[in-house]
Amino acid sequence: MDRPAFFFPITLSYQPDEGARLEDLGNPYTTVFDTNLAAASAARGAGLVDETGGRWRLTTKGRELDARFRKELAAYFATLEPLPRNDLARLASLLGEALAAIERSDVPKDHLRRAARYRGDGKSPMAALDDAVFGLWQARDDCHMASWRAAGFGGPVFDVLTRVWRREAATEAELAGKLPMQHPSDISSALAVLRHGHLVREGAALETTDGGSRVRQEIEDETDRRFFAPWPDSVGREGAWIRAQLAAVNAALAPT
Repeated sequence: MDRPAFFFPITLSYQPDEGARLEDLGNPYTTVFDTNLAAASAARGAGLVDETGGRWRLTTKGRELDARFRKELAAYFATLEPLPRNDLARLASLLGEALAAIERSDVPKDHLRRAARYRGDGKSPMAALDDAVFGLWQARDDCHMASWRAAGFGGPVFDVLTRVWRREAATEAELAGKLPMQHPSDISSALAVLRHGHLVREGAALETTDGGSRVRQEIEDETDRRFFAPWPDSVGREGAWIRAQLAAVNAALAPT
């Protein structure tokens, strides 16, 4: 089974027991779901998933695959010590405290609920760190989506604004090459919306207006505010240490 087909049931296992639609499994910025459909079809052919009424669910075989994957992942994590064990455990504990505080807060919890289904037993420090980092990543996604939705954006249009703001492409054709998850016609429509709102300048060269840059930065600032507000002061005071230890973990695990 190829990689996309293998990971489709793993991804599906993070969803509610009633299953999920294909459009719920990807990121909120896409308008093209062909890749998900191909992976889902291959997984269904392998007997790992089934579909009824547009919702995809794990079969018994799929649940067995997911359980085996999680067991083997936990065993692999137990072999990893990119930091001294005590430091690794402390890092996982601090980030776990931040995650727990976010879970108790009123921030949106769409992706965060999925992260909770992903969580393992945390028996090894590396497994606990992975759980905490994945949960925080998903929490920030939730905070980011809440921020751009509150500003009146839909996902695909907001993604186009972000790419223009970051100067990732000079022309619409170049932008289409950077966004294979959107149809070129959707990109054109998004640019028309952004130009009408005076967020992107008129003309062939892609550039945000001053107002567009301000709006996009405000959304980023609001994302950070939502995400970090629940963090305990006791964790925040260790920010420099946490940053240094995470950098050390990344360096130790980087391919050589």
